Amino acid sequence: MRVVVAPDKFKGSLSAPEVAAHLAIGLTRAAPGTEVVQVPVADGGDGTLDAAVSAGYRRVPVSAQGPTGEPVGTAYAERDGVAVVEMADVSGLRRLPGGRPAARTASSHGTGEVVRAALDAGCRRIVLGIGGSASTDGGAGLVQALGGRLLDAGGREVGRGGAVLAAVASLDLSGLHPALREAEVVVASDVDNPLLGPRGAAAVYGPQKGASPDDVVELDAALARWAEAVRVATGIDVADRPGAGAAGGVGFAAMATLGAALRPGIDLVLDLVGFRAALPGADLVVTGEGSLDEQTLHGKAPAGVAAAARGLDVPAVAVAGRSLLTPADLAPTGIGAAYALTDIEPDPARCMSEAGPLLERLAGLVAADWLTDDDEERSRDTTSRVRGERSRPPLPQR
Repeated sequence: MRVVVAPDKFKGSLSAPEVAAHLAIGLTRAAPGTEVVQVPVADGGDGTLDAAVSAGYRRVPVSAQGPTGEPVGTAYAERDGVAVVEMADVSGLRRLPGGRPAARTASSHGTGEVVRAALDAGCRRIVLGIGGSASTDGGAGLVQALGGRLLDAGGREVGRGGAVLAAVASLDLSGLHPALREAEVVVASDVDNPLLGPRGAAAVYGPQKGASPDDVVELDAALARWAEAVRVATGIDVADRPGAGAAGGVGFAAMATLGAALRPGIDLVLDLVGFRAALPGADLVVTGEGSLDEQTLHGKAPAGVAAAARGLDVPAVAVAGRSLLTPADLAPTGIGAAYALTDIEPDPARCMSEAGPLLERLAGLVAADWLTDDDEERSRDTTSRVRGERSRPPLPQR
């Protein structure tokens, strides 16, 4: 039997490569002789760098500014002139000092510094994962780090953060990094929000980053001022384009000033890590993430992995720390069954602290259901399996 293991991270517990490794241990222990191919994945947010490195990309350390200006050690992943940049690792919520939100002042500048470092090193394809951002600055910091100048009415450069964009009168792109003329920039994003208005970056995502109702009004007005300056400087208007509001408006700046294309995060990552190339000959795909919930159904990693597997008629199952979805919820995604740590360990704290060993046990249940003909083994621990009915397909004939 051949199994492709392609999980996302279990946030706060295990990275995607760690999840894959524990699943591989559990599967081979329960079904000796099984070939397990580990392909950790991500959806463009936290863990994108880890997924790329696990797929053979080289981690290149970079020192850059965090969302509020403090220096952070981050990296990009590189292979054959392609650089993978993870915004969450440099300008993300988890990089906020003490976890304190900075809705008005957080900047995407550090992300631009990492992109600049990759361009300086000769990379000419930039894959930018923008999930998990801490800023609502319309991507202005990204543009500043790459050589753009934001000027007020007196010709002075403005500072960083979303609130200061209210002072922007013009944008000078003459100093933009010259390599961008020939580089391809692709942004991994799963949201379709515009930059402005009730579905815009400030209104929808600002409160998640600590913005008060008054802050949202201020930030939306400042982003409108920024959008007008960009329109005048570039001659194009992408503020209403789906995805412009991604990552506090980084999607807008990337499209308008860098000529970036936006692609669904999981699709882009699956291409990067060679997931589809691993599918031919597979008997089963095991995917998963920390929580299977409503968000899973809208472009998160497990749904994307299952969709790709279904395209080649390979059955897929999911593992999770917890599952809030019924079999009926999961059926349209192509996920044939879900297995949760909380089904074998009711204490959430132990599910977090002992996730690795518990995943190995859970993988044994997957193997019993999908990889063996041992009826006695399948009959054990039935109360710990996924809620609801599911049918196990016949084992493939070799």
